[in-house]
Amino acid sequence: MLPMNLAGLSLRDLEYAVAVSELRHFGRAAEQCGVSQPALSEQVRKLEDLLGVTLFDRGNRQVRPTEQGEAILSQARGILQQARLLLEMAQSQQGSLTGTLRLGVIPTLGPYYLPSVLRSVLGRLPGLSLQIEELKTGDLLDALRVGKLDIGLLAWLSPMDGIVAEPILDEPFLLACPTGHPLAFRRDVNLDALPVDGLLLLEEGHCLRDQALSLCARQGSRTAHTQKQRFACSLEMLRHMIAAGEGYSLLPALAARGREDLHGLLSLSPLTDSAARRICLIWRGSDPRGDGYGRLAGLLRDNIPEGALPVMPDRLK
Repeated sequence: MLPMNLAGLSLRDLEYAVAVSELRHFGRAAEQCGVSQPALSEQVRKLEDLLGVTLFDRGNRQVRPTEQGEAILSQARGILQQARLLLEMAQSQQGSLTGTLRLGVIPTLGPYYLPSVLRSVLGRLPGLSLQIEELKTGDLLDALRVGKLDIGLLAWLSPMDGIVAEPILDEPFLLACPTGHPLAFRRDVNLDALPVDGLLLLEEGHCLRDQALSLCARQGSRTAHTQKQRFACSLEMLRHMIAAGEGYSLLPALAARGREDLHGLLSLSPLTDSAARRICLIWRGSDPRGDGYGRLAGLLRDNIPEGALPVMPDRLK
């Protein structure tokens, strides 16, 4: 077999093909890649011609990789990850963070935290811009591991292999309940005092759900074991469910800061426990820009918004 001419093989074309593989749709892949669908389809077709392999079974309802295509696309993902690492290594030699960083942030943090800190932090890092994506914790970690994200902001639960976590702040939890609820008239509520029934949580995939259950279990509260819990798909829906009288929950302080009380229907009060979640900046341990990310973490720690607390080593024990 004659050696293949690599001049016709484009990283961009591999990126197009991988996007189609992951999204199972040419239109959505084109939107993600920032090109028109005809242009993306044409480039994928040229890639198939170059490789001599049909990468996708183009059905009427869904696009799926062929058996041969799946193996090649897996290799393409590795090539793209190594290409990103090459760029990261080159950027790390400049001694500071520059260019575009892809930042993932969890939905229960991003809208309430980033607007208050980004302007001042980015002002200290000229030449740096952020491309922000909101993802649930599991999806964020997956994207970070495969190189789709450079860094992430999330609530830390436990150490993970290959991931560096730099603490940024501690975010207290507030007790949220309907006005008129018995808990709304108390100012000395701790986790042990929370009733069995009525705890509202976010649906699976949100780390806030796990944190609330973990806090209750750690304090011995029976709410961690009740089978009568109801779930919300977002933090805003959770607030409205509480205001409607459907139960109570624990809300992170930044999400409650400066928010309306839903026409007097929602009561917020602190807990007497040191109930908080730790927000960390995370990145791959193999990323050569680790020192720069450490500097970014330091700048974030210097700009803690109202409602959050500086990290204290013994607070979450």
